[in-house]
Amino acid sequence: MSVSNITVYMPSVLTLIGIPGLESVQCWIGIPFCAMYLIAMFGNSLLLIIIKSQRTLHEPMYVFLGMLGATDILLASSIMPKMLGIFWFHVPEIYFDSCLLQMWFIHTFQCMESGILLAMALDRYVAICYPLRHATIFTHQLVTQIGVMVVLRAAVLVAPSLLLIKCRFQFYHTTVISHSYCEHMAIVKLAAADVRVNKIYGLFVAFTVAGFDLIFITLSYMQIFITVFRLPQKDARLKAFNTCIAHICVFLQLYLLAFFSFFTHRFGSHIPPYIHILFSSMYLLVPPFLNPLVYGAKTKQIRIHVVKIFCS
Repeated sequence: MSVSNITVYMPSVLTLIGIPGLESVQCWIGIPFCAMYLIAMFGNSLLLIIIKSQRTLHEPMYVFLGMLGATDILLASSIMPKMLGIFWFHVPEIYFDSCLLQMWFIHTFQCMESGILLAMALDRYVAICYPLRHATIFTHQLVTQIGVMVVLRAAVLVAPSLLLIKCRFQFYHTTVISHSYCEHMAIVKLAAADVRVNKIYGLFVAFTVAGFDLIFITLSYMQIFITVFRLPQKDARLKAFNTCIAHICVFLQLYLLAFFSFFTHRFGSHIPPYIHILFSSMYLLVPPFLNPLVYGAKTKQIRIHVVKIFCS
């Protein structure tokens, strides 16, 4: 393959534009982004403190919620400091290896979040459909094993994407990334080489994780609804349904944002680039921002402890 004079060999530094087309107002866009980030950090940290300090909350449902909160903190922290550095302090440069590491963190935490939601759905399925067997099925050992599997699955699935970029690509058309963070396809598009393998593997990971988790989460809640509606007492139906409302809200907002971002990116060629970047950034930031608010408002046990903290 012939290499043109404009290609760059193994760049050590890349440049993140931020939000293409909105460079002049990025400083203002950073304000709501920063506010959501601070609320996400505070809300999820408060959830973790409450769950850790209250022995009555050391149940599988709340352990998974704590894992979700920790993942949300890590996910938001993997993008926001650098993004705010671009928006407010005009520091767009990032080392190539740091960019790959950020990409790995982002996609790994995304996979972990999806896996934790699946674990929470299965926990609710057993708790509602087989309440007498829940304690014997979801033991502390099983919860720990599920947590380890969720982390390992995410890390192992995403790692080849990083290696494919690092090992296959030597020449790049440009070192400028038209994005506000290092995302897999944004980096792949820079390469002056055949990128089909990388694209295919990226789609494979996305559909494997989202498809597998989405199918089983949907099946779990379908069975939950069937069981709930068969309960003879109205109060029992309402109580069982209320325990799932927060999970359903979190599940819907995550996957709706994910699919909207995916389809606008893949099929919205006529949509301005800044729309793609804004929605992809919101997809990573909104779930960590909303999740503690949803669980704080809809979960009675957590709401009680939050009130005690602020009213004592």
